[in-house]
Amino acid sequence: MKIEAVHTNHQKALFLDLARTLYAKDPEWVCPLDNDINEIFNPNKNVGFKHGNAMRWLLLNEDGQVIGRIAAFYSDFHQRDNQKTGGIGFFECIEMQSAAFLLFDTAKDWLKTQGCKAIDGPINFGEKDKFWGLLVAGFKNPSYQENFNFPYYEKYFLDYGFLLQTEQTTSEIKYADFNRERFEKLAARVFQNSNYEYAHFKLNQLEKFAADFIHIYNLAWAKRPDFVPMTKERIETTLRSLKPILLEEAIWFVYANNEPAGFYVNVIDVNQIFKHVNGKLDWIGKLKFFWYNYFGNINRLRGIVFGVIPAYQNLGLETGLIMKFYEAIQKKPQFVSAELAWIGDFNPKMHALFKALGAQTTKVHHTYTLQIV
Repeated sequence: MKIEAVHTNHQKALFLDLARTLYAKDPEWVCPLDNDINEIFNPNKNVGFKHGNAMRWLLLNEDGQVIGRIAAFYSDFHQRDNQKTGGIGFFECIEMQSAAFLLFDTAKDWLKTQGCKAIDGPINFGEKDKFWGLLVAGFKNPSYQENFNFPYYEKYFLDYGFLLQTEQTTSEIKYADFNRERFEKLAARVFQNSNYEYAHFKLNQLEKFAADFIHIYNLAWAKRPDFVPMTKERIETTLRSLKPILLEEAIWFVYANNEPAGFYVNVIDVNQIFKHVNGKLDWIGKLKFFWYNYFGNINRLRGIVFGVIPAYQNLGLETGLIMKFYEAIQKKPQFVSAELAWIGDFNPKMHALFKALGAQTTKVHHTYTLQIV
């Protein structure tokens, strides 16, 4: 077997195409968009390169065929337990432990030369809302920018010495199972309180809602050890990129005493569309996207972020957000369920809320960590 660092355009294409080859016969797999992955490793697109670096490798067999891939990356500001910590991700490999271990060794050795003392993985060289964690349960219906992998990958990570760091669960609730009467009663006192106001997102007021999002996000997540402040540029770029899959009435904000206090952001399950484009949004892929978006049977929404600032938590605002979302979606009967993603094992309050809603766990991802010796 031979390891090659990815540098040329041909090698970059091989890095992407390996997944298409490995999962060609898996009916559940949805090919990630080539553009999404390419942008992660583009220094002109990913701000992570300002304070860090990334490398990719291919693993070839004796016949020169690509049988594995991996990426490694680090940021000078990413520390855990006072140690510079790197990451690995975008791992794919045939079912051969020696091949997997060679890829792990390659990534680990490079991170060691960059001064890293530990590795987290599989993760993204960027935000946690995409390509984060190893799928260990629920190998169906992968969502947009959500890691999907073969079950045997879990054994390779554990046998190599990776230890579980975080368990992330994804849940789904069918609108028909939602206990509307119970939550209407819980939300009633919030709706009757004149200090609280609810409003759904409006694309023609993007800058206003972007500013409100930043205010809430930076207060709600500030105490997390891995917190990175949200910026105006980052959220406006994200919202504009999501424009084709935004449904204004699926994104709700709550204001307390005229202060942005919480949000619940949902988008359509765009992977029900991307399943038909094989990772390529060229002109043919774009035509398919618009066709399936308007005429396809898109019946699921995906909740991507939910938060209330600490000063207003446990006052019922969360229930109000859920009820506003539910009431709006009742007017769009094509949607039958919502996916609630992803909640870490460090967030028991949100797990309790989802359980009360009647949501069922559908997928589990694990993030691992490894000390470099």
